[in-house]
Amino acid sequence: MLLNVSYNDKKITEKIDSEVGKPFTLKERWAMGGIGSPRLFITETSIEIHNLLILDNNRDQCNIEMRPKGIIVRFRSLLETFALVIPYYKLTLYKGDMAKYSIYRDHHFIKVQADTKAIQKFFKKILDYKADNRPTSIEDL
Repeated sequence: MLLNVSYNDKKITEKIDSEVGKPFTLKERWAMGGIGSPRLFITETSIEIHNLLILDNNRDQCNIEMRPKGIIVRFRSLLETFALVIPYYKLTLYKGDMAKYSIYRDHHFIKVQADTKAIQKFFKKILDYKADNRPTSIEDL
C-alpha cells in the first residue's frame, strides 16, 4: 500500500495502524536497540515508485521503520513524503548483489544499497523479528 503521508490525516493513520500495528512504545524501542534504519540509498524501484522519484533531482533515499506487524518504508519526492506500508506476511527481502537488498510487497519493490555493517545489521534485525513473531503454523502443533 503506497500512501502520501505528508499531512496528518486520521484516516491514513488508522489505515497504517490497522495494517502494521501501532508504533512501539519507548520501552520496547529501547529494549530492541532502536526501530529505525540508517539512511538507505535507493538504486532501483518499481515503476509506480520510480515515477514519483523522478519528479525531483535529489538523490533518492529512504528509511525503514519497524512496527509490531510490519514495516514502513518512507521516501520523499518534491515536498511530499510517501510511505510503502508492508505487513510481515507480505514482506519479502532478498539479498542480491554484494551490497544490495531488495524489499518487495506484491508488485511494489525498492532496492537499496547495503554497503555498511549498520545497514546489514538492521536488515538482520527485521528478519529475526519477523521470524520470532510469525503466527504458529499447524505443523508446529
